[in-house]
Amino acid sequence: MEPYPPPSGSDHGDRTPLDAGVRPEILASWQRSHSLGIDRERAVLPIESDLDPDSRLIRAAAPVLARLYERFSGVPVTLALADSRAHIVNRWGDPAGLELMDAASLVPGANVDERFMGTSSVSMVLSTRAPFVVVGHEHFLHDLKKLTCMAAPVRDPVGGTVRGAVNLSVPRELADPGMALVLQDATERIGERLLELSTARELELTHSFRRAMERGGHAELDLASGELSRRGGPPPRLGSQERLILLERAVELISSNGDAFAEVPLAGGRVAVLRRRELHHGDAEGAAVEVSFEDSGGTGRARPATATAADGRVPLLNRPAEAAPPHAGGTTDAWLLLVGEPGVGRLAAEARGRLALLNEAGVRLGTTLDLWRTAEQLAEITVPRFADLVVVDLVEGVLAGEEPPPGPPRPDVPLRRVAAWAGDDARDLPVGGVNEPVGYPAGTPQARCLETGQPVTDSVVTAALAGHPAGRAHPVGFLGEGAHSYLAAPLSARGCVLGLAGFYRRGRTRPYEQDDLTLAGELAARAAISMDNARRYRREHHASLTLQRSLLPHALPRLSTVGLASRYLPADTRSGVGGDWFDAIPLSGMRVALVVGDVPGNGLQAAATMGRLRTAVRTLAGLDLLPEEVLAHLDDLVSRTPEEDADDQDPATGTTCLYAVYDPVSCRCTAATAGHAPPALLTPDGEARLIDLPTGPPLGLGGLQPYESATVDLPPGSLLTMYTDGLLKEGRGYEDTEARTAQLLASLRLAGAELEDTCDRLTDALLPDGPSDDVALLLARVHALPEDRMACWEFPSDPAAVARARALTRAQLAAWGMSELDFNTGLVVSELVTNAVRYGGPGPVGLRLLRDDSLICEVSDGSNTSPRIRRAATTEEGGRGLFLVAQFTKSWGARYMPQGKTVWAEQIPQPEKPAPEPDEQALLAMFDDPG
Repeated sequence: MEPYPPPSGSDHGDRTPLDAGVRPEILASWQRSHSLGIDRERAVLPIESDLDPDSRLIRAAAPVLARLYERFSGVPVTLALADSRAHIVNRWGDPAGLELMDAASLVPGANVDERFMGTSSVSMVLSTRAPFVVVGHEHFLHDLKKLTCMAAPVRDPVGGTVRGAVNLSVPRELADPGMALVLQDATERIGERLLELSTARELELTHSFRRAMERGGHAELDLASGELSRRGGPPPRLGSQERLILLERAVELISSNGDAFAEVPLAGGRVAVLRRRELHHGDAEGAAVEVSFEDSGGTGRARPATATAADGRVPLLNRPAEAAPPHAGGTTDAWLLLVGEPGVGRLAAEARGRLALLNEAGVRLGTTLDLWRTAEQLAEITVPRFADLVVVDLVEGVLAGEEPPPGPPRPDVPLRRVAAWAGDDARDLPVGGVNEPVGYPAGTPQARCLETGQPVTDSVVTAALAGHPAGRAHPVGFLGEGAHSYLAAPLSARGCVLGLAGFYRRGRTRPYEQDDLTLAGELAARAAISMDNARRYRREHHASLTLQRSLLPHALPRLSTVGLASRYLPADTRSGVGGDWFDAIPLSGMRVALVVGDVPGNGLQAAATMGRLRTAVRTLAGLDLLPEEVLAHLDDLVSRTPEEDADDQDPATGTTCLYAVYDPVSCRCTAATAGHAPPALLTPDGEARLIDLPTGPPLGLGGLQPYESATVDLPPGSLLTMYTDGLLKEGRGYEDTEARTAQLLASLRLAGAELEDTCDRLTDALLPDGPSDDVALLLARVHALPEDRMACWEFPSDPAAVARARALTRAQLAAWGMSELDFNTGLVVSELVTNAVRYGGPGPVGLRLLRDDSLICEVSDGSNTSPRIRRAATTEEGGRGLFLVAQFTKSWGARYMPQGKTVWAEQIPQPEKPAPEPDEQALLAMFDDPG
């Protein structure tokens, strides 16, 4: 492992090797620390001597951290509070821990930024703005490597600004993950106290209230613990949700201009009574909220004995209590809940609500790659906290996955409503218009929103929208008659407008304001990004499926001698794309090539690689090569890489492939495998076994050993099963291969006559929970070609054999009822037998006719010379034979055997259109030289 180079001028012995367990962000910090030349043995930290000992951060944190240190009593922990500039402003700890900090110069006023002491938990928190833990060996300074340090940021609740950080250090062997959680709770409490200390005006109002209520013995409600610290009796306790509700209602009371009290039902039949009391201190005007508790049945603690004015409002604090309370009797216990100014309280409440709404949107939006569901989530999140009704309209092309044009859409762009929501109470009511086209005339707020690409607010009148559009009820009709507040926000993503979201509030008492426009724009932008991701996923998913369908066989060929059925099961069912493939390729002589392959990996790369290999296999199969030769050529294709990509490995490397050729005339199957599982065979008598094949290396790894093939006899009616290894996998890994193979063979023994049912039986039995890897399955039930559909002869290599062959052919065609092919077949036989006699050597010449949907003529000789078409000149007497064969047949070709070759030609009978007698002059004209 290479060590970090020491900084310039440092000791060469100060070199620390990279630790494989160290996180990348720590390694990056180490590199920066080395480049700064920091001494790992003893860093020199600058010390700020002019720190404010009574800063708001220290006053907010001191009691919280003191209690936190007491909580770890008996554990040698140290706590350090740092400000936003990384200065240590206060410390708590046992003497040994503080001495260790002093030895490392970690004293009050010391700057622990990375620039001065290298990697530390505080510096990582202030740079990442998130909690961070530095384990002992990850520290840059050697003095700290025996400690585990965890730090968390202290945030100002208003705006979320990081005001500082709290670090907790503990010996490495005593560190516990729960300590980090406790530390984060403490920093959150410090943030709450920062909010309590946020304004001096509110502090003065609090002091004014407390001084005025001294005679009543009121105490402060501790929202952190839920305890009421009043003297003279056990205080009631509050749950976390109850504390939150009380605080929110208190903010609402302070912000209210007319409401003086509120009741909040609590668990256990209790009721919290909140009272608003106006406060005056100099030029500060605010209000205090007291809380008292009573049982809902009128028992227990009573409401506080507080005078009320004639109009029922609570009198000002400086007024004498002259009237009796509305509910007198019992004791008077009240606690201070909150003090604040009306404007500040309203803004704080609204800001907290917006922040909570955005947070929920960040959590819930985009959890599904579905356009419709994302639109519904946007509506569900914002009702009822931001709107009473929400409708979402998208451009039709976006729903189809099309790329929207940049900029604002055209005025006549078609829109479709994808969501309309008015809350759970309206779940069964017809809010209206979902999955229907919509349109907005020019000048409407919706049209202006789409045109400008900016949020727009306005009012809408229910009566003006009745019956719009096309006689259908508008969703706003759900809100009732009258004018309602409306806000339209464009769904913009990556410079394109996908649609718009419409937010409605019932009536005009709560019109949308500028802050609401900003919030709606942010919500719509977040939703639009998720919708665009869903649109892109849908488009790419469609492209992937199109690619996959184009690469796999559209349909298996219909053959009279082989019945075929297949299954393709991708492991990634969402994308439907993988690298496994199967194929059935008709060959000459009524033979068929059966192929199954498995490309490593999955996804588009594997699918594209599979398509390349499948094309290569079909090309090689068309050359009538032996199975082992096909695999050898494939291996050479995968192994060969361009020089500029010599360091890159072909993605097809490691592909396994099974290639088999079945001949229905001989009822033999010749197969070769490149690292692939052998096929399973079910004979007509019910015996199921694997075919023993010599195994070659996977593609791209050839050269280790040559590929070999094996030939087996297949009784007519046998079922050949070829598959990829995903069929034998279960869960995330391999099961016992022998047990899974035995299960496969047992399922085959139960196979019926229908191949499609057999495919389902195999996949259901072996993959009851779906595939964990891509699966390709190919079934082939083989049959023999009946003897009455073939004819074979052998002739000596003598020119006289040509006439004999032509005569036998004519007789056989008459017996088969195919006399309409006499002329063409006679011409083909004459040319092919003549070439075999002339160029095929001294051996005998074989002639074979095969009848199926087509007529196949095959002529064999003992020569390996390759026949080719040549264009004869006018003065030449020969050289036109193969040209005529190509002209009068559907296709022709040659295949090679270990000794000799076979030239074949195929014709398609057309009894309804007899071939006309060819004109001799026209035939000769075909060979005239141009010009």
